[in-house]
Amino acid sequence: MTGSEDFGLDTASAVPGAGAEECTPASGGGGILLRALWDVGSAALVAVVIAMMIHVFVAQAIVVAGPSMRPTLDYGQQVMVEKITYRCAHGPRRGDVVVVDVPNEETPLIKRVIALAGETVEVRGGRVLVNGRLLDEPWDTRQGGADYPATRIPPLHVFVLGDNRASSRDSRVFGPVSVDHIVGRAWFVYWPPDQVKMVP
Repeated sequence: MTGSEDFGLDTASAVPGAGAEECTPASGGGGILLRALWDVGSAALVAVVIAMMIHVFVAQAIVVAGPSMRPTLDYGQQVMVEKITYRCAHGPRRGDVVVVDVPNEETPLIKRVIALAGETVEVRGGRVLVNGRLLDEPWDTRQGGADYPATRIPPLHVFVLGDNRASSRDSRVFGPVSVDHIVGRAWFVYWPPDQVKMVP
């Protein structure tokens, strides 16, 4: 009684792993399909996350919906708004065209920064005085609209106006805007193709 045959044992089945190929289910078409669906789903999820991060932290597109920035921007133009500069380099500067998300306004607005924190701003007939002096505006404007009394801009706020002063809902209506409510800086018009340009 020295051999395994004395006990009626199958030597192959007594060795772990031996003959395992006989018990392994064959991979069918269903397994391949599930793997492909998993790969596609994972790639799509990563793409969505990256797109969301770009939208939140880097850039986003907006459509100009009104006449307030004429002649600089007009109805239907699509503008790319970059968000990096104000987070990583410096705050808003006079002359920047920005998108502001003002409380109690239905949609974000696109306006131009006119006065900065600590400055006193006044608007007369669409013309701007900063610290009592007429502001030199090298960008195109259309004068008119409501006046605004001399007001000192509080810390971490800016005063914004539309370039089309007669048809603009801006800081003359809702006051200085907190820098926390600035979405980003309007960078360039990318649509329609025949109107592509940097935003001046």
